[in-house]
Amino acid sequence: MTLANVIEWLVKGLVWVLILLGGFAYLTYYERRALARIQVRVGPNRAGPWGLLQPIADAIKLIFKEEFMPARADKLLFTLAPIITLTPALVITAVVPFGPESASFQLFGRTITWYIADLNVGVLYIMSIASIAVYGIVLAGWSSNNKYATLGGLRSTAQMLSYELALGLSFIAVIVLANSTRLLDIVEAQKGMWFAVLQPVGFVIFLIATLAEVNRAPFDMPEAEQELAAGYHSEYGGMKFALLFMAEYDKMIAICTIAASLFLGGYREPWFLRDTVLGVDQTPWLGPLYVFIKVFILLFGMIWVRATWPRIRYDRLMAFGWKILLPLSLALVFLTSIGMLLAEQVNPLYQWGIPLASLAAGFIAILGMYQTLRRKEYARA
Repeated sequence: MTLANVIEWLVKGLVWVLILLGGFAYLTYYERRALARIQVRVGPNRAGPWGLLQPIADAIKLIFKEEFMPARADKLLFTLAPIITLTPALVITAVVPFGPESASFQLFGRTITWYIADLNVGVLYIMSIASIAVYGIVLAGWSSNNKYATLGGLRSTAQMLSYELALGLSFIAVIVLANSTRLLDIVEAQKGMWFAVLQPVGFVIFLIATLAEVNRAPFDMPEAEQELAAGYHSEYGGMKFALLFMAEYDKMIAICTIAASLFLGGYREPWFLRDTVLGVDQTPWLGPLYVFIKVFILLFGMIWVRATWPRIRYDRLMAFGWKILLPLSLALVFLTSIGMLLAEQVNPLYQWGIPLASLAAGFIAILGMYQTLRRKEYARA
């Protein structure tokens, strides 16, 4: 490792952090405008033309808002908790590639690639970093010395740990399909077909589990205002609250970027454009644009879910994670492994049995969930 390499990584990291911070600000604007359109409202339209300066106005308000701390709070942990919550959201995408190695360019005599780090265990890095965020949330609730905040932190811990199991198994299905844990290899393995097509139910499980991981509706039980007075961040204000708020939206950007790389071909063009002049192989600089478009669409999906789905009751939320998603994820890993083994040893066409088998498993899981809920309703009646 040379000093030039360290400087390159630091510069890339700083640029990406600035992009994430700017993305957080205007993701709030994007969400407000999308929610307003879905709910037939106006949305932000006062601060600047079309409300474009609304995120800047919000930032100024939070920066100058008075900070306070409960008298009996653990002052060190109370201050560190927002930082611990935000940091994983900023560093988790360090291994995500935004362009192929052929898109590298020369700058100051160095070859600059479209990723910060290229790890052979990139998927394991993402899984390990994702599990750190729960510490910040539970410490934020506990250090406040507030019973409602503590309950919010405990709820979040139970919820995130429960859905991390299904999330980890959806990662394993991708590893089996790509035969690699390196993000560049996973993206290149989708040259012929996206993994979202080969494993559609696994893609849906990934999206559901990540919604629960970032406490987004309908899985925002740690912030259930009618029960917990805003949950784990009840005692936070000013910039400390802004950091917790920023962590949620930066996590949204991060998980959409990861989802695009794992299931939607990442920086690669859609498979049906592979042999056209628009392909990344012919024009490598289109890679970041493809990632941006996929992330933009996935973010809209998360906003759409928030606007249309009611909050799930907590006992059903936990039961859904343990009794539906976890067994289904295990079944998908088994089916994916069998399908890939048959495709390699017998006939490549067996690969197309994976999506059919996964859809059948998903249908059985939905049918079982429906029958269970129906029996409970009859028992209550």
